[in-house]
Amino acid sequence: MIEAEDFITVASSLGFNSYTGVPCSFLTPFINYVINDKKLNYIGSANEGDAIATAAGMTIGGQKTIVMLQNSGLGNAVNPITSLLHTFKLPVLIIITLRGEPQLNDEPQHELMGKITEKMLDLMGVAWSFFPDSKDNIQAALNVAYEHMSLTHKPYALIMKKGSVKSESLSEVKSPDVRDENSKYYAAETPCKKLQTRQDILSYLQSNTNLENVILLASTGFMGRELYALDDRPNQLYMVGSMGCASSLGLGMALARPDQTIIIIEGDGAALMRMGNIATVGQYAGKNYLHVILDNEIHDSTGGQSTVSAGVDFALISKACGYPVSYFGSDLDILKSFLNENQLTGPRMLHMKIKPDTINDLPRPKELPQQVVRRLMKHIGTSL
Repeated sequence: MIEAEDFITVASSLGFNSYTGVPCSFLTPFINYVINDKKLNYIGSANEGDAIATAAGMTIGGQKTIVMLQNSGLGNAVNPITSLLHTFKLPVLIIITLRGEPQLNDEPQHELMGKITEKMLDLMGVAWSFFPDSKDNIQAALNVAYEHMSLTHKPYALIMKKGSVKSESLSEVKSPDVRDENSKYYAAETPCKKLQTRQDILSYLQSNTNLENVILLASTGFMGRELYALDDRPNQLYMVGSMGCASSLGLGMALARPDQTIIIIEGDGAALMRMGNIATVGQYAGKNYLHVILDNEIHDSTGGQSTVSAGVDFALISKACGYPVSYFGSDLDILKSFLNENQLTGPRMLHMKIKPDTINDLPRPKELPQQVVRRLMKHIGTSL
């Protein structure tokens, strides 16, 4: 058994000062210590997959980040581990608790995952070892993880058994900050009267944002491909997997790089898939986080199947989740107002209804995803 401080001190010496994840009773002393230490950053995610994506965004922004999760939540994290971290070659250190270990009298829902955690990591190509069980082993364990991530640009996992870390209490139990009760919600009088195409919106964003201090992050499918087709720029990142994770990836980037404005552009299908992250963004994001949902009420990239967004007001949802300013409409005037909004307290949301229309013969990026992300990192002055 070790003290949380012993591990975190060594991790900090290697540059790991940011943490994200979802709590587990095995992790309680570890998470409590991180929250208590004002020099460290902790982002509590709505689910484990979003925690992985947020850590990936922080890595892109130049902050080494550790994700903490329960092995039951490893299932939620499979997609972003395999189609985000693997695809973009982003090294993230993951601490996974081993619930359901055969010799433990654990809850029945952990039984199967306790048997297959190591096999799942092996199948995903994630190198792993057990979390250090003594102070003398911490440096060596972290050195192995750090060297692997540096050489391969792949994630590494430490599997934590019950009782690995001594108890640690929260120094102060407090409720999360609540945004201004007077948050603004703007809806056009006829919000769906004049529908634009996705191409119209993306072109406007490219023409009316600064290349030097604005990053355009487009979600997977036609969104990223159309942004690329209009103009391939070094300040753009095209998600090619991890549907729904653009908002959490953008959160990590925005937190790591407050000097950059991050504009996340996703469709209604992607936003619906991981809507819980809107609450996380509302709590943690700053004024450099701009969230744009282009809603054509269909899964356009996969044949036009309907989503359920016709009955959803993402702007009102974001307002309820703590975004200080939210817009809903369909014409370029409301997009202009959104970009020029001068609120200074937190993230903002724009929910735009658009036409279900796509560029003919839409190309795919010629560059590999890891090349696109390395180009972006070079553009903003970060490296792995």
